[in-house]
Amino acid sequence: MQHPPSPLRKPLITGKKKMKNVTHDICKHVLQYPHLLWWVALGFALILLLIGGVALLITLWEGIGMWGLNKTIGWAWDITNFVWWVGIGHAGTLISAVLLLFRQKWRMSINRAAEAMTIFAVMCAAIFPLFHMGRVWLGAYWVFPLPNLFGSLWVNFNSPLLWDVFAISTYFTVSLVFWYLGLIPDFATIRDKATKTWVKYIYGVLSFGWDGAARTWARYESVSLILAGLATPLVLSVHTIVSFDFATSVIPGWHTTIFPPYFVAGAIFSGFAMVLTLLIITRKLFKLTHYITLQHIEMMNIIIIVTGSIVGIAYLTELFMAWYSGVEAEQYAFFNRATGPYWWAYWLMMTCNVVSPQLFWFKKIRKSLMATFILSIVVNIGMWFERFVIIVTSLHRDYLPSSWAMFSPTKYDVGVYIFTFGLFFTLFLLFVKFFPVINMAEVKSILKTDSDVHPTQRN
Repeated sequence: MQHPPSPLRKPLITGKKKMKNVTHDICKHVLQYPHLLWWVALGFALILLLIGGVALLITLWEGIGMWGLNKTIGWAWDITNFVWWVGIGHAGTLISAVLLLFRQKWRMSINRAAEAMTIFAVMCAAIFPLFHMGRVWLGAYWVFPLPNLFGSLWVNFNSPLLWDVFAISTYFTVSLVFWYLGLIPDFATIRDKATKTWVKYIYGVLSFGWDGAARTWARYESVSLILAGLATPLVLSVHTIVSFDFATSVIPGWHTTIFPPYFVAGAIFSGFAMVLTLLIITRKLFKLTHYITLQHIEMMNIIIIVTGSIVGIAYLTELFMAWYSGVEAEQYAFFNRATGPYWWAYWLMMTCNVVSPQLFWFKKIRKSLMATFILSIVVNIGMWFERFVIIVTSLHRDYLPSSWAMFSPTKYDVGVYIFTFGLFFTLFLLFVKFFPVINMAEVKSILKTDSDVHPTQRN
């Protein structure tokens, strides 16, 4: 007796792909001459890099007095951008490590681009605290406990600013190793597919002599799981420690215990939004619609709904605790955010971060590429303004009315921010051209399970 087919999930890879199709579709973008649109995008990124580089060099030569900082607002655009870029880097490790440990197969088409985004975002974030120190060339003396000739100049290990250094450098190192480890089998595949001798040699060096033996694969999978286990707590710890920069102070609006989980949820929220922005363009430009499907887009949108709702609850909790505490300065800090000189930033933050993600409850919007692309950009605009509101509006009016001041960014503030965008997009464009943007080895591993899907669910 033949049993009726059970309702199975939709395939993660569409188009009835076979293993040779996966190899061909991914390798051709690495081995072929770049597309014209890729050159246009790279040119635009390099222009941003050049314009921002001029602002960065002038800042280095003249000092951070070229920024709009003053005695009251010692942190502004620099730390706003630092926290924003670190937050964007969170989605990569979450997709790679946490979802790997939970055996979520839908991550396999998007993990590599997300991991690369993590590394490039952390590199962009590091620029701001380095240049905020003023004398970048002396930064090692102020960050690491090195013997020096300047007297008892030692770092304060009780400072969360130093915890940042260790947390983010560890996060960057583990993410970089995890990302590169996943690339090794695919580098070997490109090495074998290449026809030019010099290309074979380059990818042969990058693949570390990968031979594809069973023992090699076993070791590869073991190390991947170990690194995933190391990276998972870093997803929670890094932005938790970044939040301590604020939460351990006594500034009204900062001294709150909700900051660690609130910052982590916000980081994942903004990180997934940036992954969506990049992958929607990448899948179109490189014709990867069979590998990065609407199902992948929908799953990421669901995570945005969850994390966006957590962020919205955190906003309401902050308001409630400020009222419930009975502390006048704390109450005024939140009243000033909503009605003070920077009210527009606060309400823009609320609209982008609380209202816009709720649109994804509608399946039609959740599966619309254009709506997802627009909303992903809106979310990241909102998350930037969240950091701006937390930092600037809390500092510009504190306990002493005599020290109240306003902040206005200069062209050098904007220029350094533009530089990080140029650096990020330049690195990402080079990555998608010269590295396999999708993990071929992992995608091939789910082709068998996808082939078992009932034929009526293939389309």
